[in-house]
Amino acid sequence: MSKRIMIVDDDSDLLVFLRTLFEHENYEVLTVDSGYDCIEELKRGYNGIILLDLMMPFMDGWNTIREIVKRGLADHVIISVITASGRADPEKMRGIEQYIHDYIQKPFNLEKLIYNVNNTTQNTPKMK
Repeated sequence: MSKRIMIVDDDSDLLVFLRTLFEHENYEVLTVDSGYDCIEELKRGYNGIILLDLMMPFMDGWNTIREIVKRGLADHVIISVITASGRADPEKMRGIEQYIHDYIQKPFNLEKLIYNVNNTTQNTPKMK
Protein backbone atom coordinates (compact mmCIF):
# COMPACT_ATOMS: atom_id res chain seq x y z
CA MET A 1 0.00 0.00 0.00
CA SER A 2 1.34 3.44 -0.85
CA LYS A 3 1.71 6.22 1.70
CA ARG A 4 -1.79 7.68 1.74
CA ILE A 5 -3.39 10.01 4.23
CA MET A 6 -6.85 11.56 4.40
CA ILE A 7 -7.14 14.64 6.58
CA VAL A 8 -10.65 15.39 7.82
CA ASP A 9 -11.10 18.80 9.45
CA ASP A 10 -13.45 21.74 9.07
CA ASP A 11 -10.54 24.21 9.42
CA SER A 12 -9.55 25.00 5.83
CA ASP A 13 -6.25 26.62 6.87
CA LEU A 14 -5.22 23.50 8.76
CA LEU A 15 -6.17 21.31 5.78
CA VAL A 16 -3.91 23.35 3.48
CA PHE A 17 -1.07 23.32 6.00
CA LEU A 18 -1.25 19.57 6.67
CA ARG A 19 -1.57 18.81 2.95
CA THR A 20 1.67 20.68 2.30
CA LEU A 21 3.40 19.07 5.27
CA PHE A 22 2.54 15.50 4.26
CA GLU A 23 3.14 16.05 0.54
CA HIS A 24 6.70 17.01 1.52
CA GLU A 25 6.88 13.63 3.26
CA ASN A 26 5.87 11.97 -0.04
CA TYR A 27 2.32 11.11 0.99
CA GLU A 28 -0.60 11.03 -1.37
CA VAL A 29 -2.87 13.47 0.49
CA LEU A 30 -6.65 13.75 0.35
CA THR A 31 -8.37 16.51 2.32
CA VAL A 32 -12.06 16.72 3.17
CA ASP A 33 -13.90 19.11 5.45
CA SER A 34 -16.60 16.88 6.93
CA GLY A 35 -17.37 13.44 8.24
CA TYR A 36 -19.88 12.98 5.42
CA ASP A 37 -17.18 13.56 2.80
CA CYS A 38 -14.86 11.17 4.64
CA ILE A 39 -17.52 8.43 4.43
CA GLU A 40 -18.00 9.12 0.73
CA GLU A 41 -14.27 8.76 0.06
CA LEU A 42 -14.22 5.48 1.98
CA LYS A 43 -17.16 4.22 -0.08
CA ARG A 44 -15.14 5.10 -3.22
CA GLY A 45 -12.37 2.81 -1.98
CA TYR A 46 -9.98 5.04 -0.05
CA ASN A 47 -7.54 3.09 2.11
CA GLY A 48 -4.75 4.46 4.25
CA ILE A 49 -4.39 6.65 7.30
CA ILE A 50 -7.15 9.01 8.37
CA LEU A 51 -6.39 12.05 10.55
CA LEU A 52 -9.84 12.89 11.85
CA ASP A 53 -10.81 16.01 13.77
CA LEU A 54 -13.31 15.28 16.54
CA MET A 55 -14.92 18.71 16.74
CA MET A 56 -16.76 19.32 13.46
CA PRO A 57 -20.26 20.56 12.72
CA PHE A 58 -23.05 18.25 11.54
CA MET A 59 -21.20 14.94 11.92
CA ASP A 60 -18.46 15.10 14.54
CA GLY A 61 -15.47 12.78 14.57
CA TRP A 62 -17.03 10.38 17.06
CA ASN A 63 -20.10 9.88 14.88
CA THR A 64 -17.91 9.63 11.79
CA ILE A 65 -16.00 6.73 13.35
CA ARG A 66 -19.24 5.05 14.39
CA GLU A 67 -20.56 5.38 10.83
CA ILE A 68 -17.31 4.02 9.36
CA VAL A 69 -17.63 0.95 11.59
CA LYS A 70 -21.38 0.56 11.02
CA ARG A 71 -20.88 0.58 7.24
CA GLY A 72 -17.99 -1.90 7.41
CA LEU A 73 -15.47 0.63 6.06
CA ALA A 74 -12.83 0.27 8.79
CA ASP A 75 -10.93 -2.71 7.39
CA HIS A 76 -8.37 -0.84 5.28
CA VAL A 77 -7.90 2.35 7.26
CA ILE A 78 -6.11 3.44 10.39
CA ILE A 79 -7.81 6.26 12.25
CA SER A 80 -5.90 8.80 14.30
CA VAL A 81 -8.01 11.48 15.91
CA ILE A 82 -6.90 15.08 16.24
CA THR A 83 -8.57 17.37 18.71
CA ALA A 84 -8.24 20.54 20.73
CA SER A 85 -10.47 19.15 23.47
CA GLY A 86 -7.73 17.69 25.65
CA ARG A 87 -8.07 14.19 27.07
CA ALA A 88 -9.97 11.39 25.41
CA ASP A 89 -13.54 11.06 26.66
CA PRO A 90 -14.05 7.41 27.69
CA GLU A 91 -17.82 7.73 27.35
CA LYS A 92 -17.63 8.93 23.74
CA MET A 93 -14.99 6.30 22.91
CA ARG A 94 -17.08 3.44 24.25
CA GLY A 95 -17.46 0.77 21.58
CA ILE A 96 -15.03 2.36 19.12
CA GLU A 97 -11.77 2.31 21.10
CA GLN A 98 -10.29 -0.47 19.01
CA TYR A 99 -10.68 1.64 15.85
CA ILE A 100 -8.68 4.59 17.17
CA HIS A 101 -4.96 4.10 16.59
CA ASP A 102 -3.73 7.41 18.00
CA TYR A 103 -5.14 10.41 19.88
CA ILE A 104 -3.34 13.64 18.93
CA GLN A 105 -3.96 16.90 20.75
CA LYS A 106 -3.90 20.30 19.04
CA PRO A 107 -1.70 22.19 18.91
CA PHE A 108 0.52 19.30 17.95
CA ASN A 109 4.25 19.01 17.67
CA LEU A 110 4.85 18.70 13.91
CA GLU A 111 7.91 16.48 14.20
CA LYS A 112 6.06 14.11 16.51
CA LEU A 113 3.02 14.09 14.20
CA ILE A 114 5.17 13.19 11.18
CA TYR A 115 7.06 10.58 13.19
CA ASN A 116 3.82 8.96 14.42
CA VAL A 117 2.28 8.85 10.95
CA ASN A 118 5.46 7.50 9.35
CA ASN A 119 5.78 4.91 12.11
CA THR A 120 2.17 3.84 11.55
CA THR A 121 2.75 3.51 7.82
CA GLN A 122 5.85 1.38 8.29
CA ASN A 123 4.80 -0.80 11.22
CA THR A 124 1.12 -1.55 10.80
CA PRO A 125 0.30 -4.75 8.87
CA LYS A 126 -2.75 -3.36 7.07
CA MET A 127 -0.67 -0.41 5.84
CA LYS A 128 1.93 -2.57 4.07
